[in-house]
Amino acid sequence: MNRPHVLVIEDEPVLRDVLADNLRHEDYRVDTCGDGLEALARWTETGPDLVVLDVMLPGLSGFEICERMRRTGDRTPVLFLSAKDQPEDRIRGLSAGGDDYLVKPFNLTEFLLRVHNMLKRRGWTPGETLGELDFAGHSVNFRTWEYVLADGSRGTLGEREHGILRLLVRREGEVVSRDMILDEVWGRDAWPSSRTVDNVIVRLRRLFEPDPAEPVHFHTVWGVGYRFTSVPG
Repeated sequence: MNRPHVLVIEDEPVLRDVLADNLRHEDYRVDTCGDGLEALARWTETGPDLVVLDVMLPGLSGFEICERMRRTGDRTPVLFLSAKDQPEDRIRGLSAGGDDYLVKPFNLTEFLLRVHNMLKRRGWTPGETLGELDFAGHSVNFRTWEYVLADGSRGTLGEREHGILRLLVRREGEVVSRDMILDEVWGRDAWPSSRTVDNVIVRLRRLFEPDPAEPVHFHTVWGVGYRFTSVPG
């Protein structure tokens, strides 16, 4: 069974080991390192599903590491760890491309929940990790969020487009309710209206359907939600 892969970048050995041990106990695959320059290489080589990234590191700061990886197009979720808790520090982390920011010292249960929720919202479920999708002449890379359409045009999915497409593909052929989409893609604490889901589906149809008005891949199941099929039907 595939398990999510977490890269822990933390220069304090005791904390690094504690985090790694707890993540392994939760059945994650874990790599660790404690140096900024080493972290860039390890991130590139291992292709983690999530990075836990300390801000203060020898060699390069966590902010610099995240900024460099984002410039390459890498969108791996990043959870920053820092002893600095001022608003400007959190803003700096988010501006660098981070997805979440946790201030030390922190509760381990909260840490594990944040990791779990970040992976869930990015489309990971136990036993299945999506890499690429090819259908109807289109290609989607779920790691970089980039797509190549049948006509050769290229682009990058938005966060919600990526999340919904990934969820529908994981459950191909099944009816996925709007409530499930809202829960998995937006999270329970940030539910918009179900109409927001419909708007994202419209954008996906404009991208991938031969005729968005007559969809053959993104099917509406009235009163419930949506169903995806890679083969028209």
